[in-house]
Amino acid sequence: MALQVWSQHDITPLTTFGVPVTAEYAVPIARTEDIQELTGRSDLPLQPWVILGGGSNWLFTRDLPGLTVLIRITGIEHLEENHEYVRLRVGAGEPWDPFVAYCVERGWGGLENLSLIYGHVGATPVQNIGAYGVEIAEVIEYVETVDLHSGETVIFSNAECQFAYRSSVFKTRCRDRYLITHVQYRLSKTSEVTTTYHSLSNALAEKGIYDPSILDVRRTVIELRQRKLPNPSEVGNAGSFFENPHVSRMYYAELQKNIPDLPGFHVGEDRIKIPAAWLIEYCGWKGYREGDAGVYPHQPLVMVNYGHASGQDIFELSERVRRSVYETFGIWLEREVTVV
Repeated sequence: MALQVWSQHDITPLTTFGVPVTAEYAVPIARTEDIQELTGRSDLPLQPWVILGGGSNWLFTRDLPGLTVLIRITGIEHLEENHEYVRLRVGAGEPWDPFVAYCVERGWGGLENLSLIYGHVGATPVQNIGAYGVEIAEVIEYVETVDLHSGETVIFSNAECQFAYRSSVFKTRCRDRYLITHVQYRLSKTSEVTTTYHSLSNALAEKGIYDPSILDVRRTVIELRQRKLPNPSEVGNAGSFFENPHVSRMYYAELQKNIPDLPGFHVGEDRIKIPAAWLIEYCGWKGYREGDAGVYPHQPLVMVNYGHASGQDIFELSERVRRSVYETFGIWLEREVTVV
């Protein structure tokens, strides 16, 4: 089947922020072979590239020149199953939360803490998505890609993905070089659930659940996320806009001299993770609104579009938040969202 090429294509409905954006050229990709054909085309402006799946981690401040690739590769393939685990190969265009539900319904554990995260499967290794004490790196075996320079298939092992906090090789050294087509997961049929995250364990205890199943964890995570995060179909957003900063123990101790109640959590031997939401709220931004751009009142880590904000409106407000936090704490917040 010949590739479809759309000119001046409105991709606003494909992003969770809902800001107006038009792609100069857009091409939907449903098969690995489509990508290989695309890399051989000389009649399309192959640079710059934007690779768009669920559109849940982007803020567009302008229309997109060049080529936007729309990932539509779907399918869940069972590679192996025994009494201990199941191995799955999943298309990058599969919506993430329905896939999590699919696994939980079958008793396959490892993804339940990552419930109700918007987006598609292909984005999960890029960001090394994490929530409620679990990161996706813990269950990924391989990531299948196509090299956009050569058109060849390249498979990355877990170690080769170089997973780190909200990062991977696909977000750093190999950014814009490889297009993810499939992700291979290994999920447990026997492991214990992870409930060490404070708000999750408290929520389960409040419901009288002390030996939770993976379904209990999924339902509780969904309740927690719905309580503090806006639904993108109602209020435009991309989830957490900022990453939680990591600082040295020494610097954290210096900050605590003036701010004794500053929260922090040990990460490794000499690093402390500070909740970005706490820093933003301390600086007075929680619930702030300017026009239709705002900081969500129930979770200040989230920037929102209340209706007609432009991407530039949201970006400029986010920069004011970042500078305010820096001037107060000496910490620059890194964005979790990709801004174009």
